[in-house]
Amino acid sequence: MKKRKQCLSILLMVSLPILSQEPVQWTLDKCIDYALENNIQLQQSKITMKESEVDVKSAKASLFPSLSFSTGHNINNRPYQENMNMISGSEVISSSNNTTYSGNYGLNAQWTVWDGNKKLNNIKQRETALQISSLAIDEVANSLQEQIAQVFVQILYANESVKINENTLEVSKATYERGVQMFNIGSLSKADLAQLEAQVSNDQYQLTVSKSSLNEYKLQLKQLLELDGSEEMVLVLPELSDEDILLPLSAQEEIYQQALVLRPEIRSGELSIENSKLDVKVAKAGYYPTISISASTGSNTNSGSNQSWSRQMKSSWNNTISVNLSLPLFDNRQNKSAVEKAKLQLSNNQMNLINKEKELYQTIESMWHNANNAQQEYIAADIKLKSSQASYDMVSEQFNLGMKNIVELLTEKNNLLSAQQQRIQAKYMAILERTLLNFYAGEEISL
Repeated sequence: MKKRKQCLSILLMVSLPILSQEPVQWTLDKCIDYALENNIQLQQSKITMKESEVDVKSAKASLFPSLSFSTGHNINNRPYQENMNMISGSEVISSSNNTTYSGNYGLNAQWTVWDGNKKLNNIKQRETALQISSLAIDEVANSLQEQIAQVFVQILYANESVKINENTLEVSKATYERGVQMFNIGSLSKADLAQLEAQVSNDQYQLTVSKSSLNEYKLQLKQLLELDGSEEMVLVLPELSDEDILLPLSAQEEIYQQALVLRPEIRSGELSIENSKLDVKVAKAGYYPTISISASTGSNTNSGSNQSWSRQMKSSWNNTISVNLSLPLFDNRQNKSAVEKAKLQLSNNQMNLINKEKELYQTIESMWHNANNAQQEYIAADIKLKSSQASYDMVSEQFNLGMKNIVELLTEKNNLLSAQQQRIQAKYMAILERTLLNFYAGEEISL
């Protein structure tokens, strides 16, 4: 019995930390940080950048001489030849052995002295490509942060929508209970009571739909964070005041000028132009001669010789060094076509950069107008909500006194619900667009 109590105490001590462990609290900042560490697309972009780093190392290594060792071993058999004469190095060998073994050994080196700066420009191209790969990572990271911000704001909107529908349902239930009392005393018809009951069912359905939307947005956020769909996710949702919603916007042109400097897609377009200019230089290098130096040293041996292997290696040793000049005279228009294609690609990249700048301007212009309009809509919706709330309260009181009918009550109730939805829609549209505008201007995403 004592041992059983001891085992139970140990189990409780082990399980207590697990039971008391609280789920992770997910703020917007934590979501972004986690995604930047674990998102698969972002990790793939980093792998691509590492490949570009290898390309840079390979391009730089091409500047150095190449060195290789070669050896060959042969067995010769002349079954019907009684005597055999052969040359091994500077020695004439005469052998009566029908089968002989010979070997050669060589060390070869080659170095391109000048190739029209083709290799140097190729290194610059690889370094530029590495910078573009790094900027591609920034592009993916920016896109990921923007998506998370959008989904997080949608969660805020859906969460507040759930609260509104919950409150609406409670009001409908209270109104229905009041209707039952009025029906029992004969001041409300059965048809009107049925309408109140139907309204409760409709509000219950709207609440279910809003909860489903909230769960769907949470699932989208989990997917962006590479989390398992069944994993519990406790979100920390900030409370936003009117001051947060109606903060003044920076000037549109100012945001655009900052984005031109900071956005990686613009810098990537500029580097693509630089890369195309280098490509033109590489293509033009085909018109220039190539100068290279090669050197080799080697020896050979033969089993038919009377000399020892070491003696043969020494006597047959030879060294060679040569300077080679290659001058293109006629190449069936290959170099000219390469230069023309490189120039066309340069023009194409220049137009791509112009398009990116236009797209950036259109994006910022659209977000700025959306944010400004949403702020104005929020002010109008807030006034409308206060008016609708006062009107509904008055009609509800009059209904309880028997001065208003069920149609008038439900009309005012639907007007109030519509005003509430319009207000939160304008609220979170203003927050989202202003947050993204600040992000394009170089600020971190935060609510």
